[in-house]
Amino acid sequence: MSTEHTPQSMKPATAAQKLGVYLPATPEDFQSKPHTRAELDELNANPPEWLVELRKNGPHPRGVIAGKLGVSIAGLARGGADDPLTSAEILALLQAPPQWLVQERATQAEVRDEKQRVKERDAWRREQAALAEKTGRDPSNGGGARGR
Repeated sequence: MSTEHTPQSMKPATAAQKLGVYLPATPEDFQSKPHTRAELDELNANPPEWLVELRKNGPHPRGVIAGKLGVSIAGLARGGADDPLTSAEILALLQAPPQWLVQERATQAEVRDEKQRVKERDAWRREQAALAEKTGRDPSNGGGARGR
């Protein structure tokens, strides 16, 4: 008995997300059928003109828009920018940012700074725990100000 291996397929929405494109802007034949990983690999390796054009000019999905604007997807929603945008529209927002975009970029910068601070704090704590283990002392009673 031989078992045939059927390739794993994904919905068009998943394939579009993996390609970084807005599904409704893709050709009808792309939207209407599932896609295999091999097909996706081929599209990435040898992108057809429609894919090159969508990646270059849009309209772009929210994740791409958020990345290009330097904000989170939630920040886009808070700013009322839920609709897909073209590259030209994104550029216009960057050149003359509305107040919501300025605020969301500041919020995103704060989030990145906080993540970095937590990462450094956790690394310091691991170092202290390793040192305590090596020296046999209890790290909970001499952590100092950095451990807070």
